[in-house]
Amino acid sequence: MNTILLGTSDLRVTPICLGTMTFGEQVDEPTSHAIMDRAIARGINFLDTAEMYPVPPSAPICGATETFIGNWLSQRPGMRQKVVLASKVAGPARGMPWIREGQGMTAADIEASCNASLKRLRTDVIDLYQIHWPERHVPAFGSLYYDPAQEKSQTPIREQLEALAKLVQAGKVRHIGLSNETPYGVHEFVRLAEEHGLPRIATTQNPYCLISRVYDNGLDETCHRLNVGLLAYSPLGFGLLTGKYDATGIHGPDAPRGRMSLYQRMKNQRWGRESALAAARRYNELARDHGLTPTQLALAFCYRNWRVASTIIGVTTLAQLDEDLDAWNVQLSDEVLAACDAIRLEMRDPAN
Repeated sequence: MNTILLGTSDLRVTPICLGTMTFGEQVDEPTSHAIMDRAIARGINFLDTAEMYPVPPSAPICGATETFIGNWLSQRPGMRQKVVLASKVAGPARGMPWIREGQGMTAADIEASCNASLKRLRTDVIDLYQIHWPERHVPAFGSLYYDPAQEKSQTPIREQLEALAKLVQAGKVRHIGLSNETPYGVHEFVRLAEEHGLPRIATTQNPYCLISRVYDNGLDETCHRLNVGLLAYSPLGFGLLTGKYDATGIHGPDAPRGRMSLYQRMKNQRWGRESALAAARRYNELARDHGLTPTQLALAFCYRNWRVASTIIGVTTLAQLDEDLDAWNVQLSDEVLAACDAIRLEMRDPAN
């Protein structure tokens, strides 16, 4: 698998990234180590994590994912030099007071979070350090509309950039990125960086899959023109696009085990909408009609999409990892891609 450059950075990564938010909740430490070993053996060099992981988040296990990764790295001499390591500083608390006090994300918060992540990861530097969600109020995580009345921003974007610049200057961070961002946010971070000689964002990590393509409604042009790479997360729509919930849905005793059936918090979010499952069933049927598995269709849609720099896959087993990596070889025909667009025209983006 060839590697690609992330935005204007010098980070060269594989177009598939191993996401780790299941490590510490659904995945125990020995299994997480085995999954990372297999991913590296199969050519993946890019790992993504966050200070708030695993998901669903809770106080007792917050930071466990980074600790698992740090232990894995420390037990494998020389591995750190082979891996591009990304992590994220949490935005305003969003009901998670164990991450930090208050509702903001100050410069001091950014520095403290980075230092804590470095300690858990047992490394001197994070290759890509991202803001997990905007400090200002934006429609995200299922919220559809921007509401100026909800604005509670306390830390201007320039101040956030200056805090990140100090981390870069100190050698604790190589490059920076965003996550769950809007076109305005990406433009403003780039504009201020260029105007004031501050670090330029290399990436934004946003949801992107067949049932959540709001990125295509303008943010794709923004990132293309500004050379900001998309790290596409949830390419399988939290499991809806694997087909495993097609017959049973996500509720009831017959639902297969997975994040959507195991955790009530997930069922109440965007991925748990009946409209999202209905759309997923249509895409899954399309896949089968063309001799593909639903997983192959969903991943190939992201893997071969010009908008995507690297696709973040999250797994709980080695079998899932191999299935996701094997899908790299799948090519979608123009007919299948046109059919995907036709379904989207009819059903829109129900998991946004």
